[in-house]
Formats: sequence, structure tokens, C-alpha cells
Amino acid sequence: MTYLRCDFSSKSLEMCTSFIALLPEDVPLGDVQVIYLLHGLSDNCTGWTRLTGVERYAREHNAAVIMPEVQRSFYADMALGLRYFTYISQELPAFCRRNFGLSAARERNFVMGLSMGGYGALKCALTAPERYAGCGAFSSVTDIKARRKAAPDEQRREFDALYGPGRAVPAESDLYALLRKADAAALPRFYLSCGEEDGLWDGNLRMLKALEKKGADVRFEHWPGGHEWRLWDRSVERAMELLLPAADAL
Repeated sequence: MTYLRCDFSSKSLEMCTSFIALLPEDVPLGDVQVIYLLHGLSDNCTGWTRLTGVERYAREHNAAVIMPEVQRSFYADMALGLRYFTYISQELPAFCRRNFGLSAARERNFVMGLSMGGYGALKCALTAPERYAGCGAFSSVTDIKARRKAAPDEQRREFDALYGPGRAVPAESDLYALLRKADAAALPRFYLSCGEEDGLWDGNLRMLKALEKKGADVRFEHWPGGHEWRLWDRSVERAMELLLPAADAL
């Protein structure tokens, strides 16, 4: 695998930003599967490669992995800040296709993430299901309204920046509103996972039930443990195993 850290000037963000790309070698990149892998609230674009075996798993599946940087944005086009959702869902894929030759075909594109990144992955998949063949969401924040309501004072200021001071979470950032609006037949496949002692356990069960009620193709796995990298390492490996088709099936 080729490992690249890319720094470029984003038009959506109006600043330079970074992402890490893992790219298969000795194969046309237009033929490989592509995973957009999203980080959590306290991480950055290096977390997945520093703390999991994602490069090895990607090599086993001959897949490209794109790991962007979004700070603590909750993958939102912020009311008082930057347009991170536009960046992650539109500009970054277009940049990678233009500069690396990655495919735009739905059957070759996947989105995955942990915690805040699990929320971001679900948001991408529910906002534009026609773009993704599969979505992996690990220990995800699933109820952004409840998260905002329960946030301590310093995080409430962050949510004010995301959605506007005193304003409700907009429908385009509410996973349940997006799911209600979605065409069940158009949804990608989903893989959810969570630690059984994770504080987000109940929320992940609720999302599982909502996806099942909608008629989505969803697989849920869980293990003893909390909000921790040991489980996310296992989760991203399992998501690739279950969501990505064999290379010779494409």
C-alpha cells in the first residue's frame, strides 16, 4: 500500500487541510473499492492508522482508504463556522477522483467511522444513499438532539457554533429525520457495532431498530467493552469483511 498524507487548499473550508490516503499499488485505482473513514470527536486524520490495523485490512481487500480531518465539527456545515459536510461529502471525493483516479461508481464507494465519525458516516449514507454501497458505523453518536441537550457548558458553545445559538438541530443533521425521509429501497447496506458497556449502547440499539423498521439491510455486532480502540479495530476489520464484495465480484 502507498501511504500519503495530503495537504491541500479546500475551497469549501477556505483553508488548507489534511487527509491520509492508503492506496493499493500495481492496480488501476479506478478499479478498487474506496472507503471514506471518519474520525471521532477527540481524534484527527491520523487516529485510524496509529491505533488500528486499517492499512493491513485495506491491503487484504485491495481497497483505498481516505481518512480526512474535520476537527470537532460533527460533520456539519456550521452555522458559525466552516462547511465540513460539504467538504466531506462532495469536495473531498471529487478531489480524490480527480487526483487519484478513484471511482465514483456506487458499488465501489463506502463510508465508515467511529463515534462522531459513526454519526458522520450515517449522515453521509442517509443524505445521499445513491453514492454508497455500504456504511459502517461503530459506537456511533446517533441522537444528536439528545447529545446537544445533555452537553456540558463548554460543549454547548460548540453546538451553538454548529447549529446557531439557541436554535434546534436542523433536519439535515438529525439522523432519524433523514431516515424517515429516505427511500428504503435506495438505502445502502449497514454494519453497526458497539461495546456493551459503552455509554452510547442504548442509542446504537435504537438506531438498529429504526433501520430494521425501515427495512434496511443491517448487521449489528457487539462485544464486552466500552468506548475504546480495541473494539473499533475489530469493527473496521469486520465492516470490510461484511460490506466489501470480493474483488473478482466487481
